Amino acid sequence: MNAQDFTNTIWVEQTPSAAYNTILNVREWWSGLHGESFEGTSERPGDEFSFHAGGGVHYTKQKLVEAVPDQKVVWLVTEANLTFVDKTDEWKGTRISFEISREAGKTKIVFTHIGLVPAFECYNACAPTWEQYVQERLTAAIAKAN
Repeated sequence: MNAQDFTNTIWVEQTPSAAYNTILNVREWWSGLHGESFEGTSERPGDEFSFHAGGGVHYTKQKLVEAVPDQKVVWLVTEANLTFVDKTDEWKGTRISFEISREAGKTKIVFTHIGLVPAFECYNACAPTWEQYVQERLTAAIAKAN
């Protein structure tokens, strides 16, 4: 991780366990904005899922490479096809990380797309979209968790 990796932090009232379980349920929060579809699962290390959005504009395949209950989730992007940029596979090899902790009576989630840096052609489109997914969709999904 370096200082240029895209990162976003949210705070929620729910427990780290609720946050962890919601993050793993990608269909719950990483869908509904841009006609997304999913195949596969993200429950145990080694699980893989693919994500399609925007009528073929965005395709990625992620592998769950780290899952520490109530503390951390990391997906490795193993395939990517972003048709709106010249280097369509620029996400390949990046990691999507969620670090979960309890602080001051709330749950803190630090989202970092490790490798998504300002030098990427997609950064100016991808960073605001990640903010929308994390700040709005993930926060709302965790709030519904018990």
